[in-house]
Amino acid sequence: MPNFFSAPYADVRVVGIPRALLFHRYGALWTTFFEALGRTVVVSEPTTRDTVAAGTALSTDESCLASKIFLGHVDELRERCDAVFVPCYDNEGARRAFCTKFQAAPDVVANTFCDPPVRMLSCSVNETADKQDARQAFLSLAMKLGAMPKQAKHAWKAAVRAQQEAEKAACARTKATFDAVRRAEEAGEAPLTILLAAHPYLTYDPSIGGTIAEMLRNLGANVVMACENDRKKTLAASFDFSETMPWIVNREIIGAITLLHDAVDGIVLVSAFPCGPDSMTDDAIVRCIQGKPILNLTVDAQSGTAGLETRVESFVDILRYQKRGGYIHGEA
Repeated sequence: MPNFFSAPYADVRVVGIPRALLFHRYGALWTTFFEALGRTVVVSEPTTRDTVAAGTALSTDESCLASKIFLGHVDELRERCDAVFVPCYDNEGARRAFCTKFQAAPDVVANTFCDPPVRMLSCSVNETADKQDARQAFLSLAMKLGAMPKQAKHAWKAAVRAQQEAEKAACARTKATFDAVRRAEEAGEAPLTILLAAHPYLTYDPSIGGTIAEMLRNLGANVVMACENDRKKTLAASFDFSETMPWIVNREIIGAITLLHDAVDGIVLVSAFPCGPDSMTDDAIVRCIQGKPILNLTVDAQSGTAGLETRVESFVDILRYQKRGGYIHGEA
């Protein structure tokens, strides 16, 4: 059995995972990995107004809404587990970087929850500078938890399988939506299909993207999520839009827009204020993606739903008018 110095987290039996940020991208991988190592995983509850309020109180004013929500989830977990999992995701290679909030997350948590301190599990994914991909990072973390090499590799393989199944299920939901649209069209109907383009932590958070998706569905629209498409294909397609864009998730969003542009009636582009990468890429999307109405929404901790509902309803009305043969000048 590894000694304490090589396995400083061997005593951690309950691992807390914040239901925020990259959990909405890698949640299946993370959860399965720790469970395969014999740990109990506690995922924080879905975001509520109290989560947002707690995170906002803990954050600097300059933090984006998603980062504030993340700290709210860490705050909820710190009394419920032995350690909170806060990884550092820097990049997955050239032109595949993550926003600085993912890189700085361990430092932000350590400095925010310093009295009393919160115990953290962490690992670093940095393929460009450290030459360490996710597999190497998680195998190293497993050893710190006291796992033997064979057990660590088994846990990683199980985690990768779970992640692949989760991504297949997401792609299947997109296919099912388009199949339903096709059947409706064959029946002589005129279904409205809208692409919701946003980071997964906005798309799936019930307090942000989940609310917008529900609004659209309540108005009778079929909603397709940009993040529920083949990542390799969307990433590859993004290079037709920009060779130099550094951020992998923004690339995948743009790639999905490029691939699905002709299959949808409109695009709802959602960003959390004041997201740095989105402030650049969303402007480029609105300027350069032609031929489809785009509704660009920015949400923050003070945003109510009334203003969003009005804009979403107006956008859907415009799309329906266009589908009936009306003319739209410019963008929504």
